[in-house]
Amino acid sequence: MFALTDDHQAVRETVREISEKQIQPFAADCDENERYPVEAQKALTDSGFQAIHIPEQYDGAGADAIATVIVIEEVARVCASSSLIPAVNKLGSMPIILSASEELKQQVLPSIASGESMISYALSEREAGSDAASMRTKAVRDGDDWVLNGTKAWITNAGVSDWYTVMAVTDPDAKSNGISAFVVHRDDPGFSVGSKERKLGIKGSPTRELHFENCRIPGDRIIGEPGTGFKTALATLDHTRPTIGAQAVGIAQGALDVAIGYVKERKQFGKQLAEFQALQFMIADMAMDIEAARTLVYQAAAATERGDANKGFLASAAKTLASDTAMRVTTDAVQLLGGAGYTRDFPVERMMRDAKITQIYEGTNQIQRLVMARSLLR
Repeated sequence: MFALTDDHQAVRETVREISEKQIQPFAADCDENERYPVEAQKALTDSGFQAIHIPEQYDGAGADAIATVIVIEEVARVCASSSLIPAVNKLGSMPIILSASEELKQQVLPSIASGESMISYALSEREAGSDAASMRTKAVRDGDDWVLNGTKAWITNAGVSDWYTVMAVTDPDAKSNGISAFVVHRDDPGFSVGSKERKLGIKGSPTRELHFENCRIPGDRIIGEPGTGFKTALATLDHTRPTIGAQAVGIAQGALDVAIGYVKERKQFGKQLAEFQALQFMIADMAMDIEAARTLVYQAAAATERGDANKGFLASAAKTLASDTAMRVTTDAVQLLGGAGYTRDFPVERMMRDAKITQIYEGTNQIQRLVMARSLLR
């Protein structure tokens, strides 16, 4: 079981204040102009919340998994794009924390902890999304170095990050056991980023391809032993799927907050919308679903932290329940605001668009149900 401590509550209060004062005012502009939320990055970095999961021995705050999901949830409540700063920093750095050599950890993690650098995660390819093991990006030894060739797709915060955790095939005959993990820096020769994708939501967070053309990196930038990359990728997702659940919960909570405020002010037929029982029931269902999703997200985060045997099931369950909830709640929020909800003058249409991706990335919810079923039927 998990329990929120006084420290967790303090984190929530602090991040909520920062989010409302320094992130929320720019959220609509970042969406409208598809620009990176530099204000959010500065606010989070100045306050030390851009990557609080980094262990203390690498100059990080060493915060637990629940504190980390609280940060992501509270930022997502006002701006989903901005919540990807702490979320993707965790996603990109978890393979290093879990499996890298001590030297590689010391080389990369302190710069993430300080906010000097950010890190992204590169697993997917155009033809290797849900079937990630069929990736084609290759890495070959050349003397003391590794040389990478291929293209990664759908990489969140690509072009903003300095570091990239990249999965590549090192033994084509070994299938998933022939995949290795590497750390690439933006200045490595042969590395480049593509143009921004034109997306439905999270428009403030750039999504780009990564291109490796005889990209040469030092030999000590492999994460763990050759052939262990896919196992590291799967272990990473157990830690990070709850963070997507947290993002989804935050988006849903933000939409509910707006909807409640609106129905208490708007009048029809001579009384407030909040007085109509049909709308009261909608509000009650939205809040109930959010609370259930939030509880499961925290439960999954705590289980992953402890290394519980059912952590993989809970991570998939939390991500699925929370993202399905976010889609349903944001859709209902637009409905509650009526015509106003369908305009960009109110944030719920943005939240509805932003919510959709939480059902897709870090494993579609169809894949999550496969993961859960296999876990139950083993």
